[in-house]
Amino acid sequence: MKKKLIVFSADAMVTEDLEYLETLPNFKKYLKGCSMVKRVSSIYPTITYPCHTTMVTGVWPDKHGVCGNLILEPGASPVPWKWDYSAVTWKEDIFTKAKKAGYSTAAIFWPVTGNHPYIDYLIDEYWTQGEGDTPRQAWKRMGSSERMLDLVERHIGKNEIRKHPQSERFIMDCACELIRTYKPDILFLHPANIDDYRHKTGLFNDKVRLGVEETDRWIGELMETLEAEGELENTNFVLTSDHGQLDVKRTINLNIIFARQGLIQKGEDGSLQSWDAWCQSGGLSAMIYLKDPLDKACYEKVYALLNHLKEEGIYGISQVFTEREARERYHLGGEFSFVLESDDYTSFGDKTEGPLVTGYDTMDYRYGKATHGHLPFKGPQPIFVVKGPDFREHVILEEGRLVDQAPTYAKILGITLDGADGRPLNELIREKMPDR
Repeated sequence: MKKKLIVFSADAMVTEDLEYLETLPNFKKYLKGCSMVKRVSSIYPTITYPCHTTMVTGVWPDKHGVCGNLILEPGASPVPWKWDYSAVTWKEDIFTKAKKAGYSTAAIFWPVTGNHPYIDYLIDEYWTQGEGDTPRQAWKRMGSSERMLDLVERHIGKNEIRKHPQSERFIMDCACELIRTYKPDILFLHPANIDDYRHKTGLFNDKVRLGVEETDRWIGELMETLEAEGELENTNFVLTSDHGQLDVKRTINLNIIFARQGLIQKGEDGSLQSWDAWCQSGGLSAMIYLKDPLDKACYEKVYALLNHLKEEGIYGISQVFTEREARERYHLGGEFSFVLESDDYTSFGDKTEGPLVTGYDTMDYRYGKATHGHLPFKGPQPIFVVKGPDFREHVILEEGRLVDQAPTYAKILGITLDGADGRPLNELIREKMPDR
């Protein structure tokens, strides 16, 4: 009998949350005897879309090409996100290989899966774009089939996407109906309530504790649905997460400095006219793009400016990496020229006017009371908890890597991910299985 796999990514859940989660009823009922990696080393930058792309490809960002949540469009408001699978340059992912091996595949709110050709049941992490846009129109653009569009319309109701836990209520209702009606072999889903609560209220508090309780309730809903369908004992279940967060005290808008240095040109009304250098915020890190990366004079000017700001010690910059240094040290490469790492309490903004230094902005995840984007070894670490017929019980690994998750899924499914940077976590797998 073909085994099933559900991967539940609880965005920004960390090791410290497990102590409480393990006391809650559904975790105790359904995940008793689980195995786990207590602290998972994420990737750089620790941002949701790059992390989740690594989680299904098993390769670093310099290969898969997703280096942040947002598309580079200087001056755009709002800045569009990398919703669509076209943003991924490495196409050898778990959905593709599983589908080719005969598995049925599903993803609900898994980042960067819009229009993915190998996901049978797809509801991308997306939302309506502006007044007059309908849920059916929106998700159709992201490749949802007519059956999934019907599912969206049945469950979206008054649940406002990007508000929590309303988004998660929608996700869980869709997931449970999907299991009952279509019985996919593989289902990946991505609730983000804990991430949202941390951004808005800080790293550890009663609101985050409530998010852990909500997660336990949703685990119960999924497991009860599997149980009712007779699939519980046949399903490998994974509870994981992508990154941690750090508490933040302020935001510094470096594009204001770039404008003062003549690297950004604005009109009399303050609108962006042109740019030579642009700071794209990733929260506790930022990528610096040059309009002409081959302009050596501009490159040297910007590099000298960034190092000067770092040495001044008041602009929130702890390290300046060239693209080559970021690639060599942290497997982060792309069309940017530099990466800035913060001092762990300053987030980087990308406004071109207004105060250079601002406080919290809980409307943007990058500037809340806590955020991420930092180097992966900093702060609380994400988790990886497994239970099911193909996983060993009571195995506790103190440390692991995000890049190893997809090869682990591939191993239990009997497939291979060619070119993966990670390895299967054989310590957690019940028996060695031959690759297909």
